[in-house]
Amino acid sequence: MAHSPPHLFVDISSHGFGHLAQTAPVLNCLAELLPGLRLTLRSGLPAERLRQRIVPAFGLIAAASDFGYVMHDAMRIDHAATAAAYRAASADFSVQVERDARLLRELGVDAVFTNVSYVPLAGASRIGIPAVAMCSLNWADLFLHYFGSEQWAAAIHAEMLAAYRSATFLRTTPGMPMTSLDNVLTIGPIAGIGCERRVDLRERLGAGATARIVLAALGGIPTRLPVESWPVLANTHWLVPAAWNVRRPDISSLETFGWPFADLLRSADAVLTKPGYGTFAEAAANGTAVLYQRRDDWPEQDCLIQWLHANARCAEIGQEQVAGGQFADALATVIAAPVPPRPAVDGVAAAAAILAQKLGT
Repeated sequence: MAHSPPHLFVDISSHGFGHLAQTAPVLNCLAELLPGLRLTLRSGLPAERLRQRIVPAFGLIAAASDFGYVMHDAMRIDHAATAAAYRAASADFSVQVERDARLLRELGVDAVFTNVSYVPLAGASRIGIPAVAMCSLNWADLFLHYFGSEQWAAAIHAEMLAAYRSATFLRTTPGMPMTSLDNVLTIGPIAGIGCERRVDLRERLGAGATARIVLAALGGIPTRLPVESWPVLANTHWLVPAAWNVRRPDISSLETFGWPFADLLRSADAVLTKPGYGTFAEAAANGTAVLYQRRDDWPEQDCLIQWLHANARCAEIGQEQVAGGQFADALATVIAAPVPPRPAVDGVAAAAAILAQKLGT
């Protein structure tokens, strides 16, 4: 008797691109393990961004089940708006859980995989299907960090913890401690490995073979740096988001090439960014140097920064240096530093194997 292929429901947070950067390599690996795998994705990220990273075909529900944090920009949280959003979501929590449970039942999925929404985990628990969460952070720990002293926060935090505890939680390396969860399995790093296209990149930019190519990449939350006022650095070419609309001969758009981000990152000499799992892990795994500016009161960043210094060429620069483009010496130093051994991205296969097991294969 023929068996239908397993069906996995995947929920990817649209709070930046880091959640997709973690999830996509696992789904690509899982599809190789399980030919015919059915994937249904739910995410508020652009469809073209999802398809650029996720190789197997998938059905898409274009919606966001979590918001993580309301942001002023990539560096700063809007605390008041975030608090209001969590209180509103909690008032409707049981309805959301029942809605997700009904959706999962109607889709006929065999398991649920989130990064890192908790509502679909509670929905999966409601109807008794396996669920896996995976991330370097969880919203419950961050919620406690920012709002734990508020009288209204305890009940919301309890809802979040109960949902996360109902599933298997895969804590990536690097990752926050997550001592509030007793269902955590720690796995290795996860990162996309790009194709080496250094020669092609420089030829298309009209740059010499010795030119330094530097990306400015702050993740998926719209944030603009004042790059047009930065001093011109000798033999250096910048790649920045097209939305910044910069007109300068030493600055080009990231999107010009139509390449996967990992290819650009691997083919560049350095990346200017903020602490975030996706860019940090991919830079280390692809051997690219990193300049980073710390985020305002973001508890995940300490473990990320510690890991990056052990696995990549990197240096911290301050807000004033970024604003004025005063980091030529730091950039030269990290590019010239010896390249450490690239970390093995063995978390990809580990997560895929656990998902295959949950799918009953």
